[in-house]
Amino acid sequence: MSSRQPQPPQEHQQQYQQYQEYQQESYGQDSYAWPPQQQTYPPYYETYDPYAEPSTPSSPGTPVRATGPEPEPEPEPEPDDPGYTLPAVPESSWAVDNRRGKLLGRGVLGCLLLVQAGLSLRLRGTAFQDEALYIASGHYELNNLLHGTKLPVDFAGYFSGHPKLYPVLAAAVDSYFGLTGVRVLSLLFMLAATGLLYAVTRRLFNLRAALGAAALFSVLQSTTVLGNFATYDAAAIFLLALSMYAVVRTDRMRSAAVLLAAPPAALAFAVKYASGLYLPTLVLLAVVTAHRHRGVKTLSRGVFLGAGIGALLGAGYLLSGPLGGISSTTTNRAQGADSAMKLLEHSAEWGGLVFLAALVGSVAYALRGRMGEMPWIEGETAGRVRRAGLGVVLTGTALLAPAYQIHLHTEVSLYKHVGFGLLFAAPMAGLGMARLVGPHFRHPQLGIMVYVLALVFGMVQAQKAYSFPDSSPMVAYLRTVAHVDKKGFYLAEEQEVPAYYLRDVTGWNQWQNTYFMDYRGKDGKQHTGPDAFEQAVRDGRFDVIVMHGSVTPATYEAVKKGLKGNTHYRLAAVFPFTTSSGQNAYRIWVKR
Repeated sequence: MSSRQPQPPQEHQQQYQQYQEYQQESYGQDSYAWPPQQQTYPPYYETYDPYAEPSTPSSPGTPVRATGPEPEPEPEPEPDDPGYTLPAVPESSWAVDNRRGKLLGRGVLGCLLLVQAGLSLRLRGTAFQDEALYIASGHYELNNLLHGTKLPVDFAGYFSGHPKLYPVLAAAVDSYFGLTGVRVLSLLFMLAATGLLYAVTRRLFNLRAALGAAALFSVLQSTTVLGNFATYDAAAIFLLALSMYAVVRTDRMRSAAVLLAAPPAALAFAVKYASGLYLPTLVLLAVVTAHRHRGVKTLSRGVFLGAGIGALLGAGYLLSGPLGGISSTTTNRAQGADSAMKLLEHSAEWGGLVFLAALVGSVAYALRGRMGEMPWIEGETAGRVRRAGLGVVLTGTALLAPAYQIHLHTEVSLYKHVGFGLLFAAPMAGLGMARLVGPHFRHPQLGIMVYVLALVFGMVQAQKAYSFPDSSPMVAYLRTVAHVDKKGFYLAEEQEVPAYYLRDVTGWNQWQNTYFMDYRGKDGKQHTGPDAFEQAVRDGRFDVIVMHGSVTPATYEAVKKGLKGNTHYRLAAVFPFTTSSGQNAYRIWVKR
């Protein structure tokens, strides 16, 4: 080990000399056993502060350690670029657009569709008047198309839809699978409509809102009833849902792509003329859902869609000829006697809960585009004006059918038409459910409560609406005992039902309804209205009379007057039945 003492740097020589003098003055050179030249000094450190005042040692010989500035750490090398980047995080885990999220959503949707199918299939009954009318007329229309057979009446003159569309399809299915097969066809239409509604809402908002919309729509009274009802309402709803999906699906494409929504929209109107009430909604939806960065170009989507629908309808009208049913059943429908308050109460009863949920969703969406689970993506949503416009268009559509029927003062088919508007309001209702549940499923009990209430209301209301007379005993009696054939003339309340079931042994024109009749009696006088029925019964005009009095009470009373003391007829059979309106019975009078 070397005895050489470390020396301070050159620039610190003066300070080091002062330090030596201080040591000599404090302790003296002779007080130490070692020579001064061999005196040891504290070792020099790089942390030595030459400008610091030396402190007095606590005892002789205690070395003084100098301090100095810490050396700056060497900069760490920058890390290499990562081999991957994390994807953008969506609003919530239920909105993840990946394979797992899709499978989860489709699985829940499948369960909802199973519930919807079960609710519809639990309804039972023989053919309703409208079902019998459309299927029976479809057989005549089908024979006309295939074999050129003359139609018994001009069905296009009073049908609320083109008679060569849904009636022909229903008749073709009925030929192989009967009434049950036609009702299953309606169920498939309604299930498909629910699936399309799910897809529309998922694209507009997210997975949670889509499941909420499908859940609420699937248990509505109108959805449940139309899912087991052989009329063209289910087909029209499916076509409107398909058109709405095409509108939303093409929101980021070129404006001309929205023309894909025109054929199903025009076909929906042709299938059921009342669907035309919702065509303006589709046009407005095409504008509101267009990509927000297009500016004024979004208006072109509405122009394209409106022009496309108009062109298709015009071409169809020219090819099909006059359609008197448009005026008599839709545009110039006869006024009724139902009060506005009654119609409002029933509309609220059949769709008020879903409409309220849609209002909640519309207001919440207008105020805030996201629930706040991830506020840094707030800018990815549309502006407040566009959000408010979407809510007004979709939710406001639910008011169209009630408003139109209040204008007509009639409740006929209102329970079905309410479902058309709620198809468009359902996306906002689903969003309202999602907002009630809150971010991260904060309040799931609220969503469950809304769904359970809608389910219970829908089940009870559907069972009440799907309640009509059991005609099977009556039809069996007419076929086996009364022996109706192609030679007689028959009076029947809801004559479409026996005309449908007995079409193989009778013709359409052999059945007289109880709504209206002109008759020249044997007395030479011309009678009309209830008097015509009374006089025809007195003259023995009908071979069989089938009535229960629930549909046309005035005609029923006139017929009873004609039967009083009448020797032409005898009461042959009475078949009781029970509906939601109470107990009643088919009464069959046969000519002696």
